[in-house]
Order: sequence, then C-alpha cells, then structure tokens
Amino acid sequence: QVQLVESGGGLVQPGGSLRLSCAASSSIFSLSIYAMGWYRQAPGKQRELVAGITSGGDTNYAYSVKGRFTISSDNAKNTVYLQMNSLKPEDTAVYYCNVDGLRLGIRKNYWGQGTQVTVSS
Repeated sequence: QVQLVESGGGLVQPGGSLRLSCAASSSIFSLSIYAMGWYRQAPGKQRELVAGITSGGDTNYAYSVKGRFTISSDNAKNTVYLQMNSLKPEDTAVYYCNVDGLRLGIRKNYWGQGTQVTVSS
C-alpha cells in the first residue's frame, strides 16, 4: 500500500508564504518514483497542475505560479515540497500531492488526501 502524507496548508494573508510537504511511503514492496507534483482544485473548478518535478530534477510550473512557487524534492526521503511565496487570493484551493511511481511492476499515479490553502485578509 502506498501512502502520501501532506502537511503545511493553512490560512495566510495575501503576500504571505506557505510551505507544503508530501512524504510518500510504501509498505512491504518498494516504490520507484518517476515524478512528483502538486495539483490544486478550487471550488467549482477543475483540478489543475501547479508544479511538477522529475526524479532527475527537471521542473515545470503552471504559468500562474511561475516566479512565486518553487518545487523541490528529497529523493532519499521520497518527499516533495512546494514553497509558495507572494500568495494571492486566487491561490486558494485544496492542494493535492501526486506521485507517478512504479510498484509491483505497475506504473500509476498516487494521490494525497489534500490540504487546504486559504489566502485571505
């Protein structure tokens, strides 16, 4: 069983910062990770990619967060981080961790439970 544990969400004022973390673990059988990322879903909207990072360190960002958000990872700990600076009210959403991994010969996407980020004064 693969488990993703997210942390770091909360309420912050516009212009503030938050750091999200997501640690992936796999029981009994190992998990080989190809990429990790963060998605978000605001009320009434579709889930969208915020940022992604491959096991080799290549990153990509949604246009709306470029220059404000930074994704990083610790491969040894199977952990991905999202540093969010200069937050705006439109960043308010539930943020989901995603892992593209191989386990028991099957490659699939795994999702965290989501963490709420609210940007409001």
